[in-house]
Amino acid sequence: MREQILYYALKYHGEYASMHQAIMRNEKWERINCKQRYLTILDEDYPKELLLLDDPPYILFYEGDLTLLKYPKVCVIGSRNCSRYANNSCYDLIRSLDPQTVIVSGMAKGIDALAHHNALKLGYKTIGVIGCGLDKSYPKENDELYEKMKKDQLLLSEYPAGSLPLAHHFPWRNRILAALGDRCYVVEAKSKSGTMITADYVQSLNKEIIAFPYRFDDDFGIGCNYLIEQGASIFIKER
Repeated sequence: MREQILYYALKYHGEYASMHQAIMRNEKWERINCKQRYLTILDEDYPKELLLLDDPPYILFYEGDLTLLKYPKVCVIGSRNCSRYANNSCYDLIRSLDPQTVIVSGMAKGIDALAHHNALKLGYKTIGVIGCGLDKSYPKENDELYEKMKKDQLLLSEYPAGSLPLAHHFPWRNRILAALGDRCYVVEAKSKSGTMITADYVQSLNKEIIAFPYRFDDDFGIGCNYLIEQGASIFIKER
């Protein structure tokens, strides 16, 4: 069955819906060679947190240190085009966490990349979950970060090598971010954004959300203020 899942992942480029249909109808398959390292939902090392999802990924391709999945983890998310306030807040957040905590984010421009960079700068471990094949760094401005993380940290994707960074991959990827973290820090969010999609997944899993407060007239933080109004905890900087 493990080889069967791999075959469907390669045939359907990691697209969950197509793989699910193939598995349900026990579509014809064959053993296939694959040089990529991967986990399937049947493997002992598969992260148990993902089983909380209604639609856990059937397969995860990876580069780096798989043992990071066994540590306490927090998800850090926020805007791609982030403000200076969010930039500074992200650093303060990472610095405030227990040194044994692994930082999980999505390798995107903005807060995601800052979370990973700050984790490395401060000596934390970090996991990046991406929305394309691991042979592609996206966005290109994260090339150096990607190279660092695939050696000593951990990169995950449900999409095999060669898969493009298609727009629908990223909101779908967010469910993995939400599930992996024991709790989720929202550094910055507009009212309608990928960040809020991830927060919705976190709420559906009954996990804690900690949001940074913003002025009521600051469009960059409307999403954060809304989450606080809905019951999220407020991040308070250590004095």
